Amino acid sequence: MSIETAPSPLLRLHAADDVAVARVAIAAGTLLAGPDGSLRAADDVPAGHKIALRAVAAGAPVRKYGQVIGVATIGIDAGRHVHVHNLDMGDSHPAHGVGSGYVPTPAMSEPASFEGFVRADGRVGTRNFVGVIASVNCSATVCKAIEKAFDAGALAEWPGVDGVVAITHGGGCGMSGSGEGIELLRRTLRGYALHPNFAAVLVIGLGCEVNQVGTLVEPLMAAGDRVRTMTIQDAGGTREAIAEGCAVVRELLASANAARRGKVPASQLTVGLQCGGSDGYSGISANPALGAAVDLLVRHGGTAILSETPEIYGAEHLLTARAARPEIAQRLMQRLRWWEDYTRKNGGDMNNNPSPGNKAGGITTILEKSLGAVAKGGNSGLMDVVEYAEPVRTHGLVFMDTPGYDPVSATGQVAGGANLICFTTGRGSTYGCKPTPSIKLATNSAMYDRMRMDMDFNAGEIIDGRTSVEQAGARLFELMLATASGRRTLSEQHDLGNNEFVPWQLGAVM
Repeated sequence: MSIETAPSPLLRLHAADDVAVARVAIAAGTLLAGPDGSLRAADDVPAGHKIALRAVAAGAPVRKYGQVIGVATIGIDAGRHVHVHNLDMGDSHPAHGVGSGYVPTPAMSEPASFEGFVRADGRVGTRNFVGVIASVNCSATVCKAIEKAFDAGALAEWPGVDGVVAITHGGGCGMSGSGEGIELLRRTLRGYALHPNFAAVLVIGLGCEVNQVGTLVEPLMAAGDRVRTMTIQDAGGTREAIAEGCAVVRELLASANAARRGKVPASQLTVGLQCGGSDGYSGISANPALGAAVDLLVRHGGTAILSETPEIYGAEHLLTARAARPEIAQRLMQRLRWWEDYTRKNGGDMNNNPSPGNKAGGITTILEKSLGAVAKGGNSGLMDVVEYAEPVRTHGLVFMDTPGYDPVSATGQVAGGANLICFTTGRGSTYGCKPTPSIKLATNSAMYDRMRMDMDFNAGEIIDGRTSVEQAGARLFELMLATASGRRTLSEQHDLGNNEFVPWQLGAVM
């Protein structure tokens, strides 16, 4: 994909495209220089939205990125605004050339490095928190009270610790003691308990819940004193549990305070890729820039986790073509078929994903959104497909099956080991993610200027013609290394991220 750098009001992304994207708002009647000659806008076209470059017959496919993003529901004349009023998804049956585009990634001769916390199991943290984890909603209040007891002032005694974080949720009981739902919750909680950004954790239960603390932490016993447990009922009640929990956390803080950053290779960096509040520029600026940074990360031996399965729907052929082995592509397709069945059973369809904000920003169908979302994965080979919150152990680009809802998706990535999040947004999502820092990338300069205190990186310069995708990707990779080394993101400066643990809830609530 190439972008014209001249200040043209139109962005055509591929020679085969039927539409261009408005770089700025275009008024009806404006005479434009189109790729095939002059073009007069027949409608007002908001910035980030699509304008027809040529006439498209009713029922004919409409292309953007050189790919089909839907079919015209009525005849569309050149110069018309193309959006939900005249474009629908249609059927998606992309051809798959499994592995045809796979190219092994060449390693860098001099790998990059960052300053991280090396844990006893060899994994590396980018932050140094102590966690207080609830096994069940019934212990959430106690966990939050312990977190509150160790606010910024109370932490002065332990300057080497980034904070105490309560990980709470709305489940853990009222569910079956076996099956997919409870196993997924336990896998997610265990992933957080062992996360390298936590120096140590205290797991707190009520005592009578389905998700018993003993069963939850039994597989974690090899972690030794790094994982401590208690229940409110054994402690004697709420006040007693808070007091006992605070005493345990003080012990954990003392040991965590001894940890020091050290130089480690970039191969120890695992980055979760997210996009939320997308707009018509997401697949043109921030997502491709993140993809360029991912390609650099992979060349340095690191790992990137692409997720949000409903948001690659219709673009999955771009990933299966890059699969390192046929069985990797097969696992991805199996997950997509699961999602088709899942949405059908719940009375939905895969095209209900673009949110009102997405549509206001110019995205019309899930096919269009997916083609832009896949760009976050760059051009690296697809090395593995894992299930939600499953530990990611393969280096390179990995796909994790998650919902498209950002907090749920990022929770799975962090549970899988992501020690950094890169989050692109066109509408202005304000997202923090304790214990993992979240870098926010703006897709357009107008929103970046409006929300400078929330956006860490302006990919809108690509739209403005001030930089290239490759240049932006190189700068972003350096920001990733700096953030992993301790540079605080804006969401961290605002102390966001205390309420973003949202595990995927499957199974019956009883």
